[in-house]
Amino acid sequence: MDLAKRVDALRAALEEHAWRYYVLDAPAITDAEYDRLFGELSAIEAEHPEFQTPDSPTLRVGAQALDAFEPVRHAVPMLSIRTETDFGSEGAVAFDARVRRELEVSASDAPIEYIGELKFDGLAINLRYEKGLLCRAATRGDGETGEDVTANARTVGQIPLRLRGAAQPDVLEVRGEIYMKRSDFERFNARASRLGEKPLSNPRNGAAGSIRQLDSKIAAARSLSFFAYGLGEIQGWTLPETHAGVLDALDAMGFPVCRERAILHGPAELAEFHRRVGEARSRLGFDIDGVVYKVNSLALQRRLGFVSREPRWAVAHKYPPEEAYSTVVGIDVQVGRTGVLTPVARLAPVSVGGVVVSNATLHNEDEVRRKDVRVGDTVVVRRAGDVIPEIVRVVVEKRPDSASEFVMPKTCPVCASAVERVEDEAAVRCTAGLYCPAQRKQALLHFASRRAIDIEGLGERIIDQLVDGALVETPADLYRLDSATLATLERMAEKSAANLLDAIQKSRKTTLARFIYALGIRNVGISTAKDLARHFGRFDDLVKADEVALQRVDDVGPVVADSIVCFLKEAHNLEVIKRLKDAGISWEEGDGAPSAEEGALSGKTFVLTGTLPTLSRDDAKALIEAAGGRVSSSVSKKTGYVVAGESPGSKLDRANALGVPVLSEAQLRALISP
Repeated sequence: MDLAKRVDALRAALEEHAWRYYVLDAPAITDAEYDRLFGELSAIEAEHPEFQTPDSPTLRVGAQALDAFEPVRHAVPMLSIRTETDFGSEGAVAFDARVRRELEVSASDAPIEYIGELKFDGLAINLRYEKGLLCRAATRGDGETGEDVTANARTVGQIPLRLRGAAQPDVLEVRGEIYMKRSDFERFNARASRLGEKPLSNPRNGAAGSIRQLDSKIAAARSLSFFAYGLGEIQGWTLPETHAGVLDALDAMGFPVCRERAILHGPAELAEFHRRVGEARSRLGFDIDGVVYKVNSLALQRRLGFVSREPRWAVAHKYPPEEAYSTVVGIDVQVGRTGVLTPVARLAPVSVGGVVVSNATLHNEDEVRRKDVRVGDTVVVRRAGDVIPEIVRVVVEKRPDSASEFVMPKTCPVCASAVERVEDEAAVRCTAGLYCPAQRKQALLHFASRRAIDIEGLGERIIDQLVDGALVETPADLYRLDSATLATLERMAEKSAANLLDAIQKSRKTTLARFIYALGIRNVGISTAKDLARHFGRFDDLVKADEVALQRVDDVGPVVADSIVCFLKEAHNLEVIKRLKDAGISWEEGDGAPSAEEGALSGKTFVLTGTLPTLSRDDAKALIEAAGGRVSSSVSKKTGYVVAGESPGSKLDRANALGVPVLSEAQLRALISP
């Protein structure tokens, strides 16, 4: 094989598939196939460095760390544009009036054609291409001089390393915005939280901070995106006649160009574009702080020129600020459907993003401590679209002497039951899962689910009506329902009611494992419920067990044992369990069987993640259990091994963070049969 031709073929294929994945959002191959091609190219370049070129896709993973960024003087200054601070239609009217005045166009003449775009909230960047190859990327800086961030820009999958098309300009500088999608921002912070690392404060800072990392491998690990929206220096390329034509040309060259753009005529259409985008703002998936109007004709742009280093032919029409100052007048605690207690700050009402805000989530007790939010503090509040408002930071210098610290309650504010906080978790939970009104619907849905008590036909719609109509409060109340009561529900025909009552009747006979699982004890899944039933044999013995006794059960560690004890010592839960027994719920009981079968994996707990080469998830589980091992769904300090296949998830990250050994399928088989 001609190695040079193979390298060219791999490079072309990887760039094509990267363009389809990042720009078109229409991948043509699987991630595994892409990784295989990438691995082959990486191996060739490692063995033959002479084949590596500046446009190689392998450079997207990051390069050697820099000592500092080199300054770059822009051939064409990166100027800012004027901002309209009037958030209503008057901003559009004022801009159109200025343009018509400068062009000496009267109100009776044909309206001027504009193009409306989004004003992205990220980091402006200038990408320089020579003969179609990316040779330099620079930040805006002061507009005249920026910083060379080429190594970091190469890691952004949406930035083409080589332009598409046969004929390429001698020099083409493309201006655009590097930004972070909200989903990538949330994913990064979730991972940082799991690993005990510092989270990003917001998507904009995430993008700007990533591009200005001296180590490009850090930038590569933070999923960034890019939109092109303008030009810098150009040599050897005939420009289209309009800005819309420029964007279309950039799209054809392989640049991502935001689809939320429109050709507009006159001030009324400008204002309507501003309003329409504002309504869709929360659904965009990335942050913006306004829209941009530009005169579409490049010839008219040249006629209008600049004033005070700002183009006369463009303006940013912003939206109301999404951050504002307020005062914390109190901190309440809300209880969610799963029993999690969430601190919520009560604020002095303030307009944020055009909406009056009087509450802001504080997420959990750790977040309150991290931000050091106290009653009486002056705080900065942020709201993005329809996202729940949150406190960004405390203005400590304005803190009054009377400011008081938050204390998480020891009992549930809804039902007064005990609360628990599990080690290594941020959440505090109410332990009265069967009784607490805040958890009522969730508890009933879980109780009736297929792997629990299995009441066929009792779904979310019916449970909503039963709870909202005060017909059912706890699972025990399901066994008091009759046809007359069910007849009051919407869309409940006589036959449907009879079928549901029959399913409820059948559910009275169950198994101990199903009953334990149906209680909805935190951290007790169906597998653990089976282990508990097999170990204790009798429900009363389970109730009497302390944490030491519980940890003798396979796959039950301190966290699970604590959850079980907290749940079963709560008087409200025991009362509901008694009522369930009184209603006729029964199961066969017998002597426990605490000793586990001996085998090569006896006493060891495994977690499976990713796709294994030859074993399905069920086959791998059966193989482990046949050798005396246990399979758990989550990674903890007690996990013996994580078996990882292709495309592993966050469980692998958790294993690495905890130092849990990671095995391949082959290593697992070797462990079973040395």
